[in-house]
Amino acid sequence: MDKRLFTALGLCFVIVLGWTFLSHQMGWTPAATPTNAPVTAANDATTPAGTAGTDAAKGAAKPEDATPAKPAVSSVVADTEERREVVQVGHFRAVFSNKGGVLEELRTSEYFDRAGLTDEEKADWKHWEPLVTPVTDPSSMRAFSLRTKPSSQELVRAPLESELWTVTRLGEGTAARGVEFRLAPGQGVTFVKRFVLEPESHQVRFELEVKNEALGGSFAMRNFVLTPASGMPNRSGDTFYSEPQAIAFSRARDGSSSSPITANVHADGYHTDALPAASPIGFTGVFNKYFAVLLRGADETSTATLASSSWRSVRDPSWLVDHPDQTDKAWRQIETDVELQLPIPGVGESRTWAYQLYAGPKKKGVIDAVHADHAVIVEHDLGFVSGISKLLLWVLGLFHSITSSWGIAIILLTIGVRGILFPINRRSQTAMARYQAKIKRIQPKIDELKKRYENDPSRLRQEQAKLMQAEDALMPPLGGCLPPLLQIPIFIGLYRALGVSFDLRQTPFMGWIHDLSLPDRLIHVDWTLPLFGHVPYINVLPPLMVVMAILQQRAMPKPTDEQALMMYKMMMFMPIVMGIFLYNYAAGLSLYMITQSTLGLIEQKIIKKYWPVDDKEPPQSKKKKGGFMQRLMEAQEQKVKELEARKKAASRR
Repeated sequence: MDKRLFTALGLCFVIVLGWTFLSHQMGWTPAATPTNAPVTAANDATTPAGTAGTDAAKGAAKPEDATPAKPAVSSVVADTEERREVVQVGHFRAVFSNKGGVLEELRTSEYFDRAGLTDEEKADWKHWEPLVTPVTDPSSMRAFSLRTKPSSQELVRAPLESELWTVTRLGEGTAARGVEFRLAPGQGVTFVKRFVLEPESHQVRFELEVKNEALGGSFAMRNFVLTPASGMPNRSGDTFYSEPQAIAFSRARDGSSSSPITANVHADGYHTDALPAASPIGFTGVFNKYFAVLLRGADETSTATLASSSWRSVRDPSWLVDHPDQTDKAWRQIETDVELQLPIPGVGESRTWAYQLYAGPKKKGVIDAVHADHAVIVEHDLGFVSGISKLLLWVLGLFHSITSSWGIAIILLTIGVRGILFPINRRSQTAMARYQAKIKRIQPKIDELKKRYENDPSRLRQEQAKLMQAEDALMPPLGGCLPPLLQIPIFIGLYRALGVSFDLRQTPFMGWIHDLSLPDRLIHVDWTLPLFGHVPYINVLPPLMVVMAILQQRAMPKPTDEQALMMYKMMMFMPIVMGIFLYNYAAGLSLYMITQSTLGLIEQKIIKKYWPVDDKEPPQSKKKKGGFMQRLMEAQEQKVKELEARKKAASRR
């Protein structure tokens, strides 16, 4: 029974892993590098610069929310043709376009597209990690595209996202910090967008100013749609993690927190839906496995304008280049839209709203240092085992601080887990060994009962139950299942932690392993195999994990009971199933499993050789009397006797 319970738990766990594997997307697409953006030299700036904005007395911002003074503005660039401005500040490199007044591309030199780059390659901006990329699909809206709704349609003559805005650089030379876009559609209102790069906090400050120069009539709320993030690349190569994803988060008006609302990309067609977070929106945007681009209000007044958020899928033309016959599977990008409710100021007045765009890593201590609510993304990635995962990540970080190697830290974590569970495991092994010795001792009696009642199965079961009850062997010790049960939540927690931990990104180990958060990828093959599907690489660690698990299983003593022996043989297939499901998972998890099996072999072959498990049955006086299962069987037997007595009494009547 103990073997059957262990097998059932293992099979359930494999089914959960299989469902997770099959329910996520099975492909990944490297981001396309834009070719139409000219490069202009720009130096790092160390002097902070602000942007200007004036608020009329009507609805003016609070003094503490006032924006800094406007920096020097360079000469105006003509707006008769489409232009791009490249601004590089700190680790940020931004490409702006005056068509729609948008942020077309944003890269960071703090992180790179792959591991093992030379210093010369790291200096090339094409290897810098892209956070916002151009998407050439006509249905896409570039980052910070501003569009009208029916209530604001009268303010424009043509769509704002297709107009050529006048662009100026904010600051000159080393003081350049961003750009300003200006558009006067000719309806009495002027729109101004300002972008200021703040690389020291992984943020871009965005200001939207509305000037009422001649528009009369009603000054009620006007609704607009802003796209804060566009072109978030799908670069991790992790088939277990669905990316990119849209997100919206808000807090109830009493200040209590709520769960983030997320949406996964759907590659099988166009989809759009709301992100039903409560108004006002705390933050919204797009994230992939390791990075996030999130927009929030810079102050309470601006936050109040974020009325609602929604998402929509976008076709990825670069993916179609390699898959021209799969046009129905090309919807591999996702964008978020946020609806703005803006009060139009009176004639001769202007008003400015400020927002902060976080564009950086999903790394604890970085993303939440900018804004505390951003931590919900990390919690979301860790899932329902976030408590266990965070504890394991903390322990991993502790070992890494000692060894400076995440691979060795995983090995030390495995040894630590095995060491903590060793006393429990040892006690369970002792109990199981004594139970098996007892079964071996009474086996001749069981065989005798089988011969005596071979033609009466019902009587055989009754007599066998009496014998097992008399020998206190009705059920194997439940403690035998405890070590596996304790290891399952640890495994699931580590499964989630290693799959999303930013610290393991591009972390090498043992020569050919360049990234512990991805499969080890020894050789590129690009095969399609049964059960495995598309196999782009030959991975070494998953097959090694299977071999070591089977060796550990074979090292365990074979049970003598027929049913237990059948379960023992079935357990041999469990590592194979696990190897198939985890073939494309993080190498760090395979390293954990290999270390676990190696320690199990050491325990079976070495520790038990010098410290054998005591399988001697305790004296009769020390045996447990009246265990729960025994009492249950006795009660059941008593009920059967009472029922038979009633039947006999009824038949006599």
